[in-house]
Amino acid sequence: MNPESYSTMTQVRAGVDNLDRQIVALLAQRFAHMRAAARIKPDRAAVRDEARKAEVIANACAEAEQLGVPCDLITDVWEQLVEASIAYEMAEFDRTRG
Repeated sequence: MNPESYSTMTQVRAGVDNLDRQIVALLAQRFAHMRAAARIKPDRAAVRDEARKAEVIANACAEAEQLGVPCDLITDVWEQLVEASIAYEMAEFDRTRG
């Protein structure tokens, strides 16, 4: 997959579809880590950690900048991702402890 060599929209779309499959697979792994966190954390109040949230978003922003992707776009995406992860982890915590 080299977007610089694409000459048709069919190639672009196939490349994007392939990447989307990979992203979903990586998100599945990320949410597996959230299930582990829900299992390991001692209480529900430990699920939301604003300092860790800020660190995760800053790490993603730094990585984006190294790759030439605008930090503000990644910050927006990671804000949603981290909030979804927290909600998932809370639901898992409640499901396994309730």
